[in-house]
Amino acid sequence: MKKILSSIVVAGLLATSSFAADNKTENVKHNAVIKAENKAGNKLVTQALKALKYTEDANIYLSHKNTKLAIESLKKAIGELTIVLNSPNAPYLLPVNINIKAYEYAGNIKNISTQIKLAKKAVEDNNLPLAREILNSLRSEIDISTVNIPLATYPSAIQLAVKYLNENKIKEAQDVINMALNTLVTTNTTIPIPLLKANDLIVAASKVVKKDKKQAIKYLEEAKKQLKLAELLGYSSKSDTTYKMLKDSINNIESKINHHKNTDSFFEDLKNKIKEFKEKAISVISK
Repeated sequence: MKKILSSIVVAGLLATSSFAADNKTENVKHNAVIKAENKAGNKLVTQALKALKYTEDANIYLSHKNTKLAIESLKKAIGELTIVLNSPNAPYLLPVNINIKAYEYAGNIKNISTQIKLAKKAVEDNNLPLAREILNSLRSEIDISTVNIPLATYPSAIQLAVKYLNENKIKEAQDVINMALNTLVTTNTTIPIPLLKANDLIVAASKVVKKDKKQAIKYLEEAKKQLKLAELLGYSSKSDTTYKMLKDSINNIESKINHHKNTDSFFEDLKNKIKEFKEKAISVISK
């Protein structure tokens, strides 16, 4: 299994910035990123990796004219894929390699408009390297690149290669194996970090509100800042919910907390909204 899990490429939010918060709030934000990275890394499936390796081994054996070992390797690959195909809810794409990088915006909200203006000026001056550098700093996201086996076609290709080898059609078998290895699908996923943090801060607030109202307010205030950051950095969502609606919902809950009113149903509604908003803001591109 190949897994590249980067550290945060850009330094985390500075304690001296407008995002400064208490330790509990900072821990919630930090853990939100760690959980997302770990969740992505754990998607790799052992059987898929073995099947891919056996297929590659078969190709090597055929290049050395060793048909017997090639057939054995391909049969092992089929065996591993059979385990996957017979499992409940087998996915259409099965991950075999993953690369995770996290980029976290290190400035504050006031810096963003200034940086955008500088980027536009750099483009006008045809200083594209500077523009790229500025725009690359204006992101706060986890980028996940995953190489997948397409289960709809890969197993059938391996079975066909075995059939050709049994018929002593070496070239045809090699062509099918190479085709199978070249049909691996790469999926690029972008997850906005501020939305991860806002989601976890809202959940954290709902858990402590009955015993520590001040801490709950701190979580909610930071959640609003994270939502504003996500909006300014240009992260959009296909959800019917908007940034304004989320902010209004948080303000409503804060008001009820301050007036010692029950917030259970309001928190549930907000948690559902932010979860849906976050999930529909995640962009996935396959190629």
